[in-house]
Amino acid sequence: MNTAQSIRAAALMLVVALAACSEAPAEVEERVRAIKPYFVTDPAGGDVRRYSGTISSAKTSALSFAIAGTVATVEVNGGDTVTKGQLLATLDPEPMQLNLNGARSELAAAQAEHEAKKVDLDRQQQLFERGWVAKAALDQATAAFEAAAGQLNLARSRLGLAERDLEKTRLRAPFDGVIALREIEPFVEVKVGDTVLQLDSDGAFEVELSIPDTIVGRLAVGSPVSISSTTIAGCGCTGRITEIGSMSTAANAVPVKAAILQAPPGLLSGMAVEASLALSGNAESRGYMVPLVAIAPGDGTVQGFVFKYDQAEGIVRQTPISGDGPVSGNMLAVSSGVQAGDVLAAAGVGFLRDGQRVKLMGE
Repeated sequence: MNTAQSIRAAALMLVVALAACSEAPAEVEERVRAIKPYFVTDPAGGDVRRYSGTISSAKTSALSFAIAGTVATVEVNGGDTVTKGQLLATLDPEPMQLNLNGARSELAAAQAEHEAKKVDLDRQQQLFERGWVAKAALDQATAAFEAAAGQLNLARSRLGLAERDLEKTRLRAPFDGVIALREIEPFVEVKVGDTVLQLDSDGAFEVELSIPDTIVGRLAVGSPVSISSTTIAGCGCTGRITEIGSMSTAANAVPVKAAILQAPPGLLSGMAVEASLALSGNAESRGYMVPLVAIAPGDGTVQGFVFKYDQAEGIVRQTPISGDGPVSGNMLAVSSGVQAGDVLAAAGVGFLRDGQRVKLMGE
């Protein structure tokens, strides 16, 4: 190989080497780690009591027709999601349509009579001004015109009622929600006020509790409530007491309601849950109980870290905590950094980093 050939070969090798170096390294897809969740619910201090409760819709409506009739169609089934104004069911419109047609005919006749009396009144007015008719004739024409005007207004009112009755044969959703109950079928006669459908608001829930009357005085509207459910993954819910009954039932219990602040997907009316309530009159709450395995060592500036699961982003966020409370078994009272409703990684925190993509175990 002569000198020129050697130079060309070396240049070719250099180009190949540069091309290889310029290629972007293949991206390695990050493995999404599954974490065991712990739902923060238990206050660290104070007198905490747990009670069984039932989920109910925060807004519910028993729907009925405002007129009697025969059911023609039912457009929805139990469990269907509907929007405000959506058609739910109809009655046979023929009787109302016949009433509407009659009202329109009455209005047309009343309008014609009114016009005729108006023409006669104008004519009598002109004759009276010329002195050709007596005042009594003008008064009679005026009275006839006023009576015709009254009949015209009555016919217009009857037409409006007939139109409204026809519209009432169509039952529409008063708000967005879910059909919780269907109690009608086509061809069934219904009366005014008969409940035909039950509509629950979608996503707005509350918990109904029965609290012994001996301790209900230690609760207050607005107090926090921690709610847990074994049937819904991710139901470490927080709530606030919204209503405390004023009368004890036969079982010496007072009804109490708590609104759920952020309901997880899959929560339905009728589900059984457990609610934890911190009663007043005892030591102040010092944060929440957190398992020791969910706490990573601090870095010298903070006592420790937990990894909170961000459901919207699908990641964990490293969060500093203060744990100066007592240790109970394998649980530590954490005074700051966590709150009711937080979802923490409950194992393997040493292998997690801030912003890492994760999923809940079992998903």
